[in-house]
Formats: sequence, C-alpha cells, structure tokens
Amino acid sequence: MTRLTRMERRVTLEVLVDSVESGRAAVEGGADRLEVCQNLFEGGTTPSAGLIAALKRAVDLPLNIMIRPRGGDFCYSADEFEVMRQDVRIARELGASGIVLGLLNPDGTVDTARTSELMALARPLSVTFHRAIDMTRDLDEALETLVALGVERVLTSGGEATVIEGLDAIAGLVRRAGNRIVVMPGGGIRERNVAKVLAQTGAREIHVSGSRAVESRMEFRNSRVAMGKDLRAPEFSHNQVDPGRVATYRRLVG
Repeated sequence: MTRLTRMERRVTLEVLVDSVESGRAAVEGGADRLEVCQNLFEGGTTPSAGLIAALKRAVDLPLNIMIRPRGGDFCYSADEFEVMRQDVRIARELGASGIVLGLLNPDGTVDTARTSELMALARPLSVTFHRAIDMTRDLDEALETLVALGVERVLTSGGEATVIEGLDAIAGLVRRAGNRIVVMPGGGIRERNVAKVLAQTGAREIHVSGSRAVESRMEFRNSRVAMGKDLRAPEFSHNQVDPGRVATYRRLVG
C-alpha cells in the first residue's frame, strides 16, 4: 500500500470543543480538527474572542469557529446578521482556519445572499455549513445550493434527530456530493456506532463531541440559587472533552 493510499483512507476526526481544556484533551486524544463554539446547551453559538485566541495559543490544530449569534432557528434579523459579519472578521483576524455557519430563508431554503456575503468576508478560510441543512425543506436541493456557493463542507444528521436515523439520507448525500463537497456526519455519534456510520455512509470525515461530566471545583455550594432558567444544565458540573473517548474514536475510525 502506498503512502498516498494510506493518507486517503484516514478518516478526519473533528471534535467539538467549548474550552481550552477541551481543546487540549481533544489534541491528546488524536483529533485532526476542532470546531469551536460555546453554549452547547443551545446547540452551540459563537465563541468569545478570548476563547479563540487562547485556543490558538494552546493547541496546534485547525480551528473552525462557529458563527451563530443565538440558539433557536437559523433565520436571522438584520441586526443578528451584522453581529455575524463582525464575528467572521474577528475569527479571521485571530487566526481561525475556517468558519461554521448556517443561514436559512423562511421557506426552508438556504439563504444564498447572506451566506455568500459571509463567505466573502471569511476567505481565504474554509467554510462549513452546519446542521442548519437538517432544517431545510429538501436536503438534495440544499446540497446543490451549497456546492454552487463553493462551500467546502456540510455537517449533517441526514435531516433526522441523530445520524443513526438519518443514515440512508447521509449515504445519499455522500454519493450525490462526490468530490464536490465534503459531507460530514454529526449528531448522536457514539463509540458504539461510529464504525457503522462510516461503513454505511462512505463518509471520510466525522464530527464528535467525546465529552464527559466534570465536577465543579466549588467547595461551598448554595443550592438555593441557580444561574439559569428552570430548564438548565447542572450548576455544579460541566461537560469537558475526555481524551480517552477521543482516543477511542481515533482508533475506531482509523
């Protein structure tokens, strides 16, 4: 087997991180690339400039930065879009490798005008269209739109809640995409199913979190007060990437 063939067979492992500690853990486990965001409880929003800068100093991996001003849907106001424009500039200036975005029209199609504008601001960084594609009215139509726009990669669960439910759709997208755009499965991938996802979809990149709960360092704990709404994450623990889990993914995907 030639060196080129071995390289072509290697699956790119992208790990989702929301802290410097998680970034270091992902590197230790064997990640190839990091997607950086915050507010994972809401599906991920734009990370702070401080986090981007600190990760850039701490790890030597490509950093793809989430550009998402809030949780909820992907149909943004003019003010929200201006925030996204500024965040793209900041990510580029801080040395990001790529941006991750997703903008939709009210009718469930890709917002081509605004996507194009953010892409132009981001270049020469790579562009990933995130799971907003799973909220479009037609996955094939959306994929062709993204190809026409020149997007490098799309993250998808196949229009379903998890990749396992969307396996057939993801496989179809991979076949349709060919070499025109990378289709990267993500959403509900675990150690027990990652090999199945790759085998049944033919994908060559995979997106995982690989996190675990980490106990708070607080010794004094006021249980009468919580810093969030009624539906909230635990007050005295937080999730952080587990290097052992990432290493397991690395071994399983090749």
